[in-house]
Amino acid sequence: MKHESEITIALLGAGGKMGLRTANNLLKTRYKVRHAEIADRGRALLAENGITAVTPEEAIDGADVTILALPDNRIGQISEALGGHFRPGSMLIALDIAAPLAGHLPKRDDLTFFVSHPCHPSVFGGETEPDAQNDFFGGISASQNIVCSLVQGPEEDYAVGEAIARAMYAPVLDSHRCTAEHMAILEPVLSETVLGTCLTVVGEAIDEAVSRGVPEAAARDFILGHLKVELGIVFRLFPGATFSDGAKRAIEDAKKTIFQPTWKRVFDDDAIAQSIKNITTPPGKAS
Repeated sequence: MKHESEITIALLGAGGKMGLRTANNLLKTRYKVRHAEIADRGRALLAENGITAVTPEEAIDGADVTILALPDNRIGQISEALGGHFRPGSMLIALDIAAPLAGHLPKRDDLTFFVSHPCHPSVFGGETEPDAQNDFFGGISASQNIVCSLVQGPEEDYAVGEAIARAMYAPVLDSHRCTAEHMAILEPVLSETVLGTCLTVVGEAIDEAVSRGVPEAAARDFILGHLKVELGIVFRLFPGATFSDGAKRAIEDAKKTIFQPTWKRVFDDDAIAQSIKNITTPPGKAS
């Protein structure tokens, strides 16, 4: 396995939200990084951080690894345009499984495809410093875990990709290896389709309570406190963690109103495929 100082990384989309976070973390390592950005605003943000932006073609030329810090719905177009520029045997790192599963990476067997995604700091992370407590996404001050998948390429490349992923998302605690199919279940299904939907309903429920006269501060404090308790119960994080008999009855009754009986179909292959298609379809094109 090559040492950090022997690996050249092309960071595409370096001036974007995720790209800047990645760029700043990689500056703390010995990787040789070329920062590619075509948007004026992104180039200006990089300059503010003392980083000179280059074109994607300049960044990719001879690079060992290319990180795709790009919107999912742009990766297909950009990969098609740049597909011939990637050095044979080099690695492409995607930050989400959607584009690889949608077939939006270059159609080349001589490239390694690696995917890594942050779990984000846990609500039970135990951070005590204010900067870490306010680092909701991770990659700055709060510790987090990550998930990784070697989608295509030789087994020995996994260690290379995982080491870069740990640097990108630092500080990292655990790294979990998953298949590409498992990555799709984690996101979009678990994180967006299920959790995002359920929490959106919770937010709408708070708004409804406030519209019925409950003081907003009281509603928020009540929900945030109960959220911690009920997460502890659901994940059995403390001794005797269980809902009361009355709460169990309320939950079972409410499920019939809030959820469709067939809601677990979101885990079906065709539902996942449609979700990935929606995520990766460029703006203005039908999905």
